[in-house]
Amino acid sequence: MRITGLFVSLAVAIYLWFDAPKHHKDKWLWAILGVLFSTIVLGIYLIKTERKGLGWTILILTILFYLMLLISVLIGVILFYQAPS
Repeated sequence: MRITGLFVSLAVAIYLWFDAPKHHKDKWLWAILGVLFSTIVLGIYLIKTERKGLGWTILILTILFYLMLLISVLIGVILFYQAPS
């Protein structure tokens, strides 16, 4: 799972590195943010570069994914620490 996340982050960073100058954006800033925050930054970048439909779609799906992950972890913790009846 960690390898997949790393590849996604690197793919986003590489995309932002090459695409940012086409839209008069700083490629270093967007690439570093892409490595650190991956698909959230990709969504924001697409929104800022007038590709709002795709940007909002990626951003909303990413937020939903993180919310589902958080809820799953919370449910797991609750079930793990629940006293047996």
